[in-house]
Amino acid sequence: MGASTFVGLAYLVAIVLFILGIKRLGKVRTARRGNQLAALAMLLVVIGAVVSLTDRSDAVTWTWIIVGAVVGSGVGAFAAKKVEMTEMPEMVALFNGSGGAASALVVLAYLSGLILPWSKSDGGMNLAQFLGGGLKSGAWDQSSALALSVIIGGITLTGSFVAYGKLSGKVSSNAIVFPKQHLVNLVLIVAALVIGGLLCGVVGSGGAPWLAALLLVLSLVLGVLLVIPIGGADMPVVISLLNSYSGIAAAMTGFVLAEPVLIVSGALVGASGLILTNIMCKAMNRSLLNVLMGGFGATSSGSTEDARDYKNVKSVGPEELAMMLDGVSSVIVVPGYGLAVAQAQHAVRELGDFLEAHGAEVRYAIHPVAGRMPGHMNVLLAEANVPYEKLVEMDEINPDFKTTDMAIVLGANDVVNPAALDDPESPLAGMPILNVHEARNVVVVKRSLSPGYAGVRNPLFEADNAVMLFADAKAALQETLAELKEVA
Repeated sequence: MGASTFVGLAYLVAIVLFILGIKRLGKVRTARRGNQLAALAMLLVVIGAVVSLTDRSDAVTWTWIIVGAVVGSGVGAFAAKKVEMTEMPEMVALFNGSGGAASALVVLAYLSGLILPWSKSDGGMNLAQFLGGGLKSGAWDQSSALALSVIIGGITLTGSFVAYGKLSGKVSSNAIVFPKQHLVNLVLIVAALVIGGLLCGVVGSGGAPWLAALLLVLSLVLGVLLVIPIGGADMPVVISLLNSYSGIAAAMTGFVLAEPVLIVSGALVGASGLILTNIMCKAMNRSLLNVLMGGFGATSSGSTEDARDYKNVKSVGPEELAMMLDGVSSVIVVPGYGLAVAQAQHAVRELGDFLEAHGAEVRYAIHPVAGRMPGHMNVLLAEANVPYEKLVEMDEINPDFKTTDMAIVLGANDVVNPAALDDPESPLAGMPILNVHEARNVVVVKRSLSPGYAGVRNPLFEADNAVMLFADAKAALQETLAELKEVA
Protein backbone atom coordinates (compact mmCIF):
# COMPACT_ATOMS: atom_id res chain seq x y z
CA MET A 1 0.00 0.00 0.00
CA GLY A 2 1.46 3.33 -1.05
CA ALA A 3 1.68 6.31 1.26
CA SER A 4 -1.00 8.25 -0.60
CA THR A 5 -3.38 5.27 -0.45
CA PHE A 6 -2.79 4.85 3.29
CA VAL A 7 -3.38 8.55 3.93
CA GLY A 8 -6.59 8.56 1.92
CA LEU A 9 -7.88 5.48 3.74
CA ALA A 10 -6.92 6.89 7.15
CA TYR A 11 -8.74 10.14 6.38
CA LEU A 12 -11.84 8.28 5.16
CA VAL A 13 -11.99 6.14 8.31
CA ALA A 14 -11.42 9.24 10.44
CA ILE A 15 -14.33 11.08 8.81
CA VAL A 16 -16.65 8.13 9.48
CA LEU A 17 -15.46 7.95 13.09
CA PHE A 18 -16.04 11.69 13.55
CA ILE A 19 -19.63 11.30 12.34
CA LEU A 20 -20.27 8.29 14.59
CA GLY A 21 -18.61 10.01 17.53
CA ILE A 22 -20.72 13.17 17.27
CA LYS A 23 -23.84 11.03 16.87
CA ARG A 24 -23.08 9.23 20.12
CA LEU A 25 -22.38 12.50 21.92
CA GLY A 26 -26.10 13.26 21.57
CA LYS A 27 -27.02 10.85 24.38
CA VAL A 28 -25.66 10.64 27.91
CA ARG A 29 -25.38 6.85 27.85
CA THR A 30 -23.22 6.81 24.70
CA ALA A 31 -21.36 10.11 25.13
CA ARG A 32 -18.19 8.56 26.56
CA ARG A 33 -17.92 6.12 23.65
CA GLY A 34 -18.55 8.97 21.21
CA ASN A 35 -15.69 10.95 22.71
CA GLN A 36 -13.40 7.95 22.40
CA LEU A 37 -14.33 7.46 18.73
CA ALA A 38 -13.65 11.13 17.99
CA ALA A 39 -10.28 10.92 19.76
CA LEU A 40 -9.37 7.85 17.68
CA ALA A 41 -10.39 9.73 14.54
CA MET A 42 -8.14 12.63 15.49
CA LEU A 43 -5.24 10.22 16.06
CA LEU A 44 -5.75 8.76 12.58
CA VAL A 45 -5.74 12.26 11.07
CA VAL A 46 -2.45 13.14 12.81
CA ILE A 47 -0.84 9.87 11.69
CA GLY A 48 -2.08 10.42 8.14
CA ALA A 49 -0.72 13.96 8.10
CA VAL A 50 2.70 12.82 9.34
CA VAL A 51 2.84 10.01 6.75
CA SER A 52 1.85 12.49 4.04
CA LEU A 53 4.63 14.86 5.08
CA THR A 54 7.15 12.02 5.26
CA ASP A 55 6.30 11.13 1.67
CA ARG A 56 7.32 14.70 0.73
CA SER A 57 10.73 15.06 2.35
CA ASP A 58 11.12 18.71 1.39
CA ALA A 59 8.02 19.61 3.44
CA VAL A 60 9.06 17.85 6.66
CA THR A 61 10.47 19.71 9.64
CA TRP A 62 10.64 16.98 12.24
CA THR A 63 11.84 19.30 14.99
CA TRP A 64 8.61 21.30 14.95
CA ILE A 65 6.45 18.16 14.57
CA ILE A 66 8.03 16.62 17.67
CA VAL A 67 7.93 19.88 19.64
CA GLY A 68 4.26 20.36 18.76
CA ALA A 69 3.36 16.80 19.74
CA VAL A 70 5.21 17.02 23.07
CA VAL A 71 3.84 20.45 24.02
CA GLY A 72 0.28 19.62 22.96
CA SER A 73 0.30 16.27 24.76
CA GLY A 74 1.75 17.89 27.88
CA VAL A 75 -0.89 20.62 27.98
CA GLY A 76 -3.65 18.07 27.43
CA ALA A 77 -2.37 15.74 30.14
CA PHE A 78 -1.98 18.62 32.59
CA ALA A 79 -5.50 19.89 31.90
CA ALA A 80 -7.00 16.40 32.25
CA LYS A 81 -5.36 15.90 35.65
CA LYS A 82 -5.46 19.36 37.20
CA VAL A 83 -8.56 21.16 35.92
CA GLU A 84 -11.49 20.74 38.33
CA MET A 85 -14.95 19.83 37.07
CA THR A 86 -16.14 23.25 38.23
CA GLU A 87 -13.68 24.81 35.78
CA MET A 88 -14.80 22.82 32.75
CA PRO A 89 -16.91 25.68 31.28
CA GLU A 90 -13.85 27.94 31.36
CA MET A 91 -11.75 25.16 29.84
CA VAL A 92 -14.26 24.64 27.03
CA ALA A 93 -14.19 28.39 26.34
CA LEU A 94 -10.40 28.27 26.06
CA PHE A 95 -10.60 25.24 23.77
CA ASN A 96 -12.98 27.14 21.49
CA GLY A 97 -10.62 30.11 21.46
CA SER A 98 -7.65 27.86 20.69
CA GLY A 99 -9.49 26.43 17.70
CA GLY A 100 -10.19 29.88 16.35
CA ALA A 101 -6.59 30.97 16.94
CA ALA A 102 -5.24 27.90 15.15
CA SER A 103 -7.37 28.56 12.08
CA ALA A 104 -6.36 32.22 11.85
CA LEU A 105 -2.66 31.53 12.48
CA VAL A 106 -2.49 28.75 9.88
CA VAL A 107 -3.87 31.12 7.26
CA LEU A 108 -1.43 33.87 8.25
CA ALA A 109 1.45 31.38 8.16
CA TYR A 110 0.39 30.25 4.70
CA LEU A 111 0.16 33.82 3.40
CA SER A 112 3.61 34.53 4.81
CA GLY A 113 5.03 31.55 2.90
CA LEU A 114 5.82 29.58 6.06
CA ILE A 115 3.68 26.60 5.02
CA LEU A 116 3.00 25.06 1.63
CA PRO A 117 0.17 22.50 1.33
CA TRP A 118 1.63 20.88 -1.80
CA SER A 119 5.18 19.90 -2.66
CA LYS A 120 6.72 21.03 -5.93
CA SER A 121 8.55 17.69 -6.10
CA ASP A 122 5.19 15.99 -6.55
CA GLY A 123 4.53 18.02 -9.63
CA GLY A 124 2.07 20.19 -7.77
CA MET A 125 2.13 23.88 -7.04
CA ASN A 126 1.85 25.92 -3.87
CA LEU A 127 -1.54 27.24 -2.93
CA ALA A 128 -0.59 30.85 -3.60
CA GLN A 129 0.03 30.00 -7.24
CA PHE A 130 -3.19 28.02 -7.39
CA LEU A 131 -5.23 30.86 -5.94
CA GLY A 132 -3.49 33.45 -8.05
CA GLY A 133 -4.34 31.59 -11.23
CA GLY A 134 -7.82 30.83 -10.00
CA LEU A 135 -8.60 34.46 -9.25
CA LYS A 136 -7.91 35.44 -12.84
CA SER A 137 -10.57 33.00 -13.98
CA GLY A 138 -13.02 34.24 -11.39
CA ALA A 139 -12.77 31.35 -8.89
CA TRP A 140 -13.14 33.13 -5.56
CA ASP A 141 -14.25 30.15 -3.49
CA GLN A 142 -10.93 29.26 -1.83
CA SER A 143 -9.71 32.82 -1.44
CA SER A 144 -12.99 33.82 0.21
CA ALA A 145 -12.58 30.83 2.54
CA LEU A 146 -9.18 32.26 3.45
CA ALA A 147 -10.69 35.60 4.43
CA LEU A 148 -13.54 33.93 6.36
CA SER A 149 -11.06 31.77 8.25
CA VAL A 150 -9.28 34.89 9.51
CA ILE A 151 -12.53 36.70 10.39
CA ILE A 152 -14.25 33.82 12.17
CA GLY A 153 -11.05 32.62 13.81
CA GLY A 154 -10.31 36.07 15.24
CA ILE A 155 -13.86 36.55 16.53
CA THR A 156 -13.78 33.10 18.12
CA LEU A 157 -10.44 33.75 19.82
CA THR A 158 -11.23 36.98 21.65
CA GLY A 159 -14.91 36.13 22.08
CA SER A 160 -13.89 32.93 23.86
CA PHE A 161 -11.43 34.80 26.06
CA VAL A 162 -14.19 37.21 27.12
CA ALA A 163 -16.47 34.23 27.82
CA TYR A 164 -13.68 32.67 29.88
CA GLY A 165 -13.33 35.91 31.84
CA LYS A 166 -17.05 36.09 32.57
CA LEU A 167 -17.22 32.44 33.63
CA SER A 168 -14.17 32.67 35.87
CA GLY A 169 -15.21 35.98 37.46
CA LYS A 170 -12.23 37.87 36.02
CA VAL A 171 -14.65 39.94 33.90
CA SER A 172 -18.00 41.23 35.12
CA SER A 173 -20.76 38.74 34.33
CA ASN A 174 -23.14 41.67 33.77
CA ALA A 175 -24.00 42.76 30.24
CA ILE A 176 -21.56 45.55 29.31
CA VAL A 177 -23.25 48.01 26.96
CA PHE A 178 -22.48 51.47 25.57
CA PRO A 179 -24.33 53.91 23.28
CA LYS A 180 -24.56 53.01 19.58
CA GLN A 181 -23.10 49.59 20.33
CA HIS A 182 -24.99 47.75 17.60
CA LEU A 183 -24.07 50.46 15.09
CA VAL A 184 -20.39 50.13 15.99
CA ASN A 185 -20.60 46.36 15.61
CA LEU A 186 -22.31 46.74 12.24
CA VAL A 187 -19.63 49.13 11.00
CA LEU A 188 -16.89 46.74 12.10
CA ILE A 189 -18.61 43.79 10.40
CA VAL A 190 -18.95 45.73 7.15
CA ALA A 191 -15.32 46.85 7.39
CA ALA A 192 -14.19 43.27 7.96
CA LEU A 193 -16.13 42.08 4.93
CA VAL A 194 -14.69 44.87 2.76
CA ILE A 195 -11.12 44.14 3.86
CA GLY A 196 -11.80 40.43 3.37
CA GLY A 197 -12.91 41.15 -0.18
CA LEU A 198 -9.76 43.17 -0.81
CA LEU A 199 -7.69 40.32 0.59
CA CYS A 200 -9.27 37.93 -1.90
CA GLY A 201 -8.03 40.15 -4.71
CA VAL A 202 -4.40 40.24 -3.60
CA VAL A 203 -3.81 36.63 -2.52
CA GLY A 204 -0.39 35.55 -3.76
CA SER A 205 1.06 39.08 -3.67
CA GLY A 206 3.36 40.63 -1.09
CA GLY A 207 0.57 42.75 0.39
CA ALA A 208 -1.65 39.80 1.36
CA PRO A 209 0.00 39.05 4.76
CA TRP A 210 -0.32 42.66 5.88
CA LEU A 211 -3.93 42.91 4.76
CA ALA A 212 -4.69 39.61 6.51
CA ALA A 213 -3.02 40.88 9.69
CA LEU A 214 -5.19 44.02 9.58
CA LEU A 215 -8.26 41.84 9.06
CA LEU A 216 -7.26 39.70 12.05
CA VAL A 217 -6.88 42.75 14.31
CA LEU A 218 -10.30 44.00 13.26
CA SER A 219 -11.81 40.56 13.92
CA LEU A 220 -10.19 40.37 17.36
CA VAL A 221 -11.80 43.69 18.32
CA LEU A 222 -15.13 42.53 16.92
CA GLY A 223 -14.97 39.33 18.98
CA VAL A 224 -14.67 41.35 22.19
CA LEU A 225 -17.49 43.73 21.29
CA LEU A 226 -19.87 40.92 20.29
CA VAL A 227 -19.51 39.06 23.61
CA ILE A 228 -19.18 41.77 26.28
CA PRO A 229 -22.88 42.77 26.01
CA ILE A 230 -23.92 39.19 26.78
CA GLY A 231 -25.00 38.61 30.38
CA GLY A 232 -23.58 35.76 32.42
CA ALA A 233 -26.92 33.94 32.47
CA ASP A 234 -26.58 33.41 28.72
CA MET A 235 -23.10 31.89 28.84
CA PRO A 236 -24.28 28.35 27.94
CA VAL A 237 -25.62 29.74 24.66
CA VAL A 238 -22.39 31.65 24.04
CA ILE A 239 -20.24 28.57 24.70
CA SER A 240 -22.15 26.46 22.17
CA LEU A 241 -22.16 29.30 19.62
CA LEU A 242 -18.40 29.87 19.90
CA ASN A 243 -17.90 26.13 19.57
CA SER A 244 -19.77 26.34 16.28
CA TYR A 245 -17.65 29.30 15.19
CA SER A 246 -14.45 27.35 15.85
CA GLY A 247 -15.73 24.51 13.67
CA ILE A 248 -16.68 26.83 10.83
CA ALA A 249 -13.26 28.52 11.00
CA ALA A 250 -11.60 25.10 10.81
CA ALA A 251 -13.70 24.17 7.77
CA MET A 252 -12.71 27.40 6.02
CA THR A 253 -9.06 26.63 6.77
CA GLY A 254 -9.62 23.20 5.26
CA PHE A 255 -10.61 24.86 1.99
CA VAL A 256 -7.51 27.05 2.14
CA LEU A 257 -5.18 24.08 2.70
CA ALA A 258 -7.10 21.73 0.40
CA GLU A 259 -7.58 19.25 3.29
CA PRO A 260 -10.91 17.37 2.96
CA VAL A 261 -10.76 15.85 6.44
CA LEU A 262 -10.43 19.33 7.99
CA ILE A 263 -13.37 20.55 5.92
CA VAL A 264 -15.59 17.65 6.98
CA SER A 265 -14.62 17.67 10.68
CA GLY A 266 -14.95 21.45 10.89
CA ALA A 267 -18.34 21.35 9.19
CA LEU A 268 -19.50 18.66 11.63
CA VAL A 269 -18.45 20.74 14.63
CA GLY A 270 -19.97 23.88 13.13
CA ALA A 271 -23.30 22.25 12.32
CA SER A 272 -23.61 20.39 15.63
CA GLY A 273 -22.69 23.57 17.50
CA LEU A 274 -25.41 25.51 15.70
CA ILE A 275 -27.96 22.78 16.46
CA LEU A 276 -26.96 22.85 20.13
CA THR A 277 -27.12 26.66 20.11
CA ASN A 278 -30.67 26.46 18.77
CA ILE A 279 -31.61 24.03 21.56
CA MET A 280 -30.06 26.37 24.14
CA CYS A 281 -31.92 29.35 22.67
CA LYS A 282 -35.26 27.56 22.94
CA ALA A 283 -34.44 26.64 26.54
CA MET A 284 -33.84 30.33 27.29
CA ASN A 285 -36.67 31.70 25.13
CA ARG A 286 -34.30 33.51 22.78
CA SER A 287 -34.11 33.42 19.00
CA LEU A 288 -31.01 32.23 17.16
CA LEU A 289 -30.94 35.51 15.19
CA ASN A 290 -30.87 37.39 18.49
CA VAL A 291 -27.82 35.37 19.53
CA LEU A 292 -25.99 35.77 16.23
CA MET A 293 -26.51 39.56 16.25
CA GLY A 294 -25.04 39.82 19.75
CA GLY A 295 -26.20 42.10 22.55
CA PHE A 296 -28.62 39.62 24.09
CA GLY A 297 -28.68 39.36 27.86
CA ALA A 298 -28.40 43.11 28.19
CA THR A 299 -31.68 43.47 30.03
CA SER A 300 -32.04 45.58 33.10
CA SER A 301 -32.69 43.45 36.13
CA GLY A 302 -32.78 45.95 38.95
CA SER A 303 -30.27 46.48 41.70
CA THR A 304 -28.48 43.76 43.62
CA GLU A 305 -30.12 45.04 46.80
CA ASP A 306 -33.60 44.50 45.35
CA ALA A 307 -32.61 41.00 44.23
CA ARG A 308 -31.72 40.13 47.84
CA ASP A 309 -34.73 41.82 49.45
CA TYR A 310 -36.79 38.95 50.91
CA LYS A 311 -39.34 39.33 53.72
CA ASN A 312 -40.69 35.84 54.36
CA VAL A 313 -37.87 33.32 54.05
CA LYS A 314 -38.00 30.19 56.19
CA SER A 315 -34.75 28.35 56.86
CA VAL A 316 -33.89 24.86 58.12
CA GLY A 317 -30.74 22.91 58.93
CA PRO A 318 -29.56 19.42 57.92
CA GLU A 319 -31.36 17.86 60.90
CA GLU A 320 -34.72 19.34 59.84
CA LEU A 321 -34.12 18.30 56.24
CA ALA A 322 -33.46 14.74 57.40
CA MET A 323 -36.78 14.77 59.25
CA MET A 324 -38.57 16.04 56.13
CA LEU A 325 -36.99 13.29 54.02
CA ASP A 326 -37.84 10.52 56.49
CA GLY A 327 -40.63 8.46 54.93
CA VAL A 328 -40.98 10.34 51.60
CA SER A 329 -41.94 8.25 48.58
CA SER A 330 -40.63 10.49 45.78
CA VAL A 331 -37.79 13.01 45.50
CA ILE A 332 -36.64 15.12 42.56
CA VAL A 333 -33.17 16.63 42.82
CA VAL A 334 -32.51 19.78 40.77
CA PRO A 335 -28.75 20.32 40.33
CA GLY A 336 -27.31 23.74 39.53
CA TYR A 337 -24.01 25.54 39.53
CA GLY A 338 -23.93 25.42 43.34
CA LEU A 339 -23.57 21.66 43.09
CA ALA A 340 -20.56 22.11 40.80
CA VAL A 341 -18.91 24.70 43.06
CA ALA A 342 -19.32 22.48 46.12
CA GLN A 343 -18.29 19.31 44.23
CA ALA A 344 -21.41 17.74 45.73
CA GLN A 345 -22.16 15.20 42.99
CA HIS A 346 -20.89 12.24 45.01
CA ALA A 347 -22.71 13.39 48.15
CA VAL A 348 -26.01 13.72 46.28
CA ARG A 349 -25.61 10.24 44.77
CA GLU A 350 -24.96 8.76 48.24
CA LEU A 351 -28.05 10.48 49.63
CA GLY A 352 -30.07 9.27 46.65
CA ASP A 353 -28.86 5.69 47.12
CA PHE A 354 -29.88 5.80 50.80
CA LEU A 355 -33.35 7.14 50.03
CA GLU A 356 -33.88 4.51 47.32
CA ALA A 357 -32.77 1.76 49.69
CA HIS A 358 -35.58 2.92 52.01
CA GLY A 359 -38.29 2.86 49.36
CA ALA A 360 -38.18 6.34 47.80
CA GLU A 361 -38.02 7.09 44.08
CA VAL A 362 -35.20 9.52 43.34
CA ARG A 363 -34.71 11.30 40.03
CA TYR A 364 -32.64 14.23 38.80
CA ALA A 365 -34.23 17.07 36.80
CA ILE A 366 -31.90 18.46 34.14
CA HIS A 367 -32.49 21.91 32.68
CA PRO A 368 -30.72 22.43 29.33
CA VAL A 369 -28.86 25.51 30.56
CA ALA A 370 -28.26 24.58 34.20
CA GLY A 371 -24.67 25.37 35.12
CA ARG A 372 -22.43 27.35 32.82
CA MET A 373 -22.11 25.19 29.74
CA PRO A 374 -24.35 22.76 27.83
CA GLY A 375 -24.49 19.39 29.60
CA HIS A 376 -22.68 20.66 32.70
CA MET A 377 -24.93 18.82 35.16
CA ASN A 378 -24.98 15.63 33.09
CA VAL A 379 -21.18 15.51 33.19
CA LEU A 380 -20.99 16.02 36.95
CA LEU A 381 -23.64 13.41 37.80
CA ALA A 382 -22.19 10.92 35.33
CA GLU A 383 -18.83 11.36 37.07
CA ALA A 384 -20.55 10.30 40.32
CA ASN A 385 -22.01 7.21 38.58
CA VAL A 386 -25.61 8.37 38.83
CA PRO A 387 -27.53 5.98 36.50
CA TYR A 388 -28.28 7.59 33.14
CA GLU A 389 -31.96 6.68 33.28
CA LYS A 390 -32.38 8.79 36.43
CA LEU A 391 -31.31 11.97 34.60
CA VAL A 392 -34.60 13.32 33.25
CA GLU A 393 -34.93 16.26 30.85
CA MET A 394 -37.08 19.28 31.70
CA ASP A 395 -40.04 18.62 29.40
CA GLU A 396 -40.36 15.03 30.58
CA ILE A 397 -40.14 15.65 34.31
CA ASN A 398 -42.07 18.93 34.66
CA PRO A 399 -45.52 17.29 34.87
CA ASP A 400 -44.30 15.11 37.76
CA PHE A 401 -43.49 17.91 40.19
CA LYS A 402 -47.14 18.21 41.23
CA THR A 403 -47.12 14.66 42.61
CA THR A 404 -43.63 14.78 44.12
CA ASP A 405 -43.20 14.77 47.90
CA MET A 406 -39.90 16.66 47.93
CA ALA A 407 -37.86 18.72 45.50
CA ILE A 408 -34.27 19.49 46.51
CA VAL A 409 -32.70 22.41 44.63
CA LEU A 410 -28.90 22.42 44.81
CA GLY A 411 -27.58 25.83 43.84
CA ALA A 412 -29.91 26.35 40.87
CA ASN A 413 -31.56 29.75 40.70
CA ASP A 414 -32.68 31.18 37.36
CA VAL A 415 -33.79 27.81 35.96
CA VAL A 416 -36.31 27.37 38.83
CA ASN A 417 -37.45 31.00 39.09
CA PRO A 418 -41.29 31.24 38.82
CA ALA A 419 -40.92 34.87 37.70
CA ALA A 420 -40.23 33.46 34.24
CA LEU A 421 -43.85 32.31 34.20
CA ASP A 422 -45.57 35.00 36.27
CA ASP A 423 -43.77 38.30 35.64
CA PRO A 424 -43.88 39.59 32.04
CA GLU A 425 -41.45 42.38 33.01
CA SER A 426 -38.78 40.01 34.29
CA PRO A 427 -35.61 39.49 32.21
CA LEU A 428 -36.46 35.78 32.49
CA ALA A 429 -40.01 36.20 31.14
CA GLY A 430 -40.96 33.36 28.82
CA MET A 431 -37.94 31.21 29.64
CA PRO A 432 -38.93 27.56 30.20
CA ILE A 433 -38.12 26.55 33.79
CA LEU A 434 -38.29 23.48 35.97
CA ASN A 435 -41.64 23.69 37.81
CA VAL A 436 -40.11 23.10 41.23
CA HIS A 437 -42.63 25.43 42.86
CA GLU A 438 -45.38 22.86 42.16
CA ALA A 439 -43.84 20.17 44.40
CA ARG A 440 -45.46 19.46 47.78
CA ASN A 441 -42.29 20.55 49.59
CA VAL A 442 -39.20 22.35 48.29
CA VAL A 443 -35.80 22.72 49.93
CA VAL A 444 -33.38 25.17 48.31
CA VAL A 445 -29.76 24.59 49.29
CA LYS A 446 -27.73 27.78 48.79
CA ARG A 447 -24.96 29.58 50.58
CA SER A 448 -26.94 32.83 50.62
CA LEU A 449 -29.87 34.70 49.08
CA SER A 450 -27.65 36.04 46.30
CA PRO A 451 -29.35 36.18 42.89
CA GLY A 452 -28.46 33.99 39.95
CA TYR A 453 -26.65 35.17 36.84
CA ALA A 454 -29.76 37.00 35.66
CA GLY A 455 -29.54 39.16 38.80
CA VAL A 456 -33.25 38.99 39.74
CA ARG A 457 -35.22 37.94 42.83
CA ASN A 458 -36.57 34.42 43.02
CA PRO A 459 -40.11 34.24 44.47
CA LEU A 460 -39.55 30.52 45.10
CA PHE A 461 -37.46 31.43 48.15
CA GLU A 462 -40.55 32.92 49.85
CA ALA A 463 -43.10 30.36 48.68
CA ASP A 464 -45.30 28.72 51.33
CA ASN A 465 -44.08 25.24 50.39
CA ALA A 466 -40.39 26.18 50.27
CA VAL A 467 -37.62 26.44 52.86
CA MET A 468 -33.97 27.47 52.54
CA LEU A 469 -30.93 25.57 53.78
CA PHE A 470 -28.04 28.03 53.89
CA ALA A 471 -24.89 25.92 53.52
CA ASP A 472 -22.37 24.48 51.14
CA ALA A 473 -24.24 21.82 49.15
CA LYS A 474 -21.75 19.03 49.82
CA ALA A 475 -21.57 19.67 53.56
CA ALA A 476 -25.36 20.02 53.83
CA LEU A 477 -26.02 16.72 52.05
CA GLN A 478 -23.38 14.85 54.01
CA GLU A 479 -24.78 16.09 57.33
CA THR A 480 -28.33 15.26 56.21
CA LEU A 481 -27.29 11.73 55.27
CA ALA A 482 -25.57 11.29 58.64
CA GLU A 483 -28.78 12.36 60.41
CA LEU A 484 -30.85 9.94 58.32
CA LYS A 485 -28.53 7.07 59.11
CA GLU A 486 -28.83 7.77 62.83
CA VAL A 487 -32.60 7.37 62.84
CA ALA A 488 -32.75 4.54 60.25
